[in-house]
Amino acid sequence: MKPMTSFGDLLGPQPVLLPEIPDAEEALLDNVDPVRVAAAHPAASVAWAALAEAALARGEAQESAINHDVMAAYAFARTGYHRGLDLLRRNGWKGFGPVPWSHEPNRGFLRSVGALARAAKLIEETDEYARCLDLLEDCDPRAAVELGLD
Repeated sequence: MKPMTSFGDLLGPQPVLLPEIPDAEEALLDNVDPVRVAAAHPAASVAWAALAEAALARGEAQESAINHDVMAAYAFARTGYHRGLDLLRRNGWKGFGPVPWSHEPNRGFLRSVGALARAAKLIEETDEYARCLDLLEDCDPRAAVELGLD
């Protein structure tokens, strides 16, 4: 009998648990500027997610929803998303299946997808927004809730 995945699917793929990138994670916890962290660790989605979230916070505070900060957030989030996809694939992910929010190193990728969804919604890119929500749902339904996208 095939073991059950953590999401209760007997036939589905096992959850992907990304490796830690401790230098990047520690630098962010020590309040090192995410620009420096992303430059030093460009494969770390968590750094790109931090950049995207900060740009979104600035952009959402502006009068116009479409502004330089929102567009920067979109670009930062897309970079974190793509760097995360690269790492997921190197760790056995086939383009679908669980990427649990509960595993801390997965959160950089999931946060990048969430930030991309928020930025896409602000610029009215509805197809991208829907794709991001679908991806989060496929990875871990809890992720959208944790990111305030429920």
